[in-house]
Amino acid sequence: MDIYGLIGNPVEHSLSPPMHEAAYDARGIDARYVTFEPTKDTLETAINGANALDIAGINVTIPFKQDVLNHIIPDDIAREVGAVNTIKFHDGETPRGYNTDVAGVKRAFQHHNISIDGYDAVVVGAGGAGRAAAFALADAGAHVHIANRTVERAETIATDIGGQATAGGLDTRDEISDADILLNATSVGMDPDSDQTPVPQSYLHDGLVVLDAVYTPIETRLLREATAAGATTIDGAWMLLYQGVVAFEIWTEQDAPIQQMNAALRAELEDA
Repeated sequence: MDIYGLIGNPVEHSLSPPMHEAAYDARGIDARYVTFEPTKDTLETAINGANALDIAGINVTIPFKQDVLNHIIPDDIAREVGAVNTIKFHDGETPRGYNTDVAGVKRAFQHHNISIDGYDAVVVGAGGAGRAAAFALADAGAHVHIANRTVERAETIATDIGGQATAGGLDTRDEISDADILLNATSVGMDPDSDQTPVPQSYLHDGLVVLDAVYTPIETRLLREATAAGATTIDGAWMLLYQGVVAFEIWTEQDAPIQQMNAALRAELEDA
């Protein structure tokens, strides 16, 4: 039996286990997906232990996506983004690291037949998700503006991307009014009781494509207001699905059973 898993802290509410185990069942792979919660001080021990125990692969989530770079060999995308969320082990050799969040963003748009090349995009948020989103959109040919409360963090991402990116504070969210794509990479909207949105409704418009990285709740206030404005909307579960799809394909070298993985993920979200 192959063992795959997720390291992070906390991980008890992760939706990855049912999604990946649905994939193993669909492909007839004898495998399990489990979760691990090392501390920051024991991260290196956890990686070395997984390697020694012949674990096939692990996903990495908050707060370890950057720290894990010290213990693996990253591919070009992970090195450029500065974060790893997928590790593959190779017979005791130094493990390889990948960033499938970038591919998850691209494939979420592709699934909905949304073109990115040549369009103007605004990313709200400059954390790990915002960085991956900005790199993904720029790599797909968009001009990207990153708007963030702390301007310096947004400027760092824009500088790392190069000429295709600009940055500013939250007051520059008004660029959404003329943009083709909006991606919320903040956690605003995650609390259904507060029902907040990261973007003033007046900036939303017909012709805009809005992807909200928040997936609990599956329909955020941002998505509701975007729909009312005539925009095309994509919920955050599609990003979560496709980063898992790419991880599965890296680990197993098989095509992922996307329909089964999506069904398992959506079922878990309905019960959440």
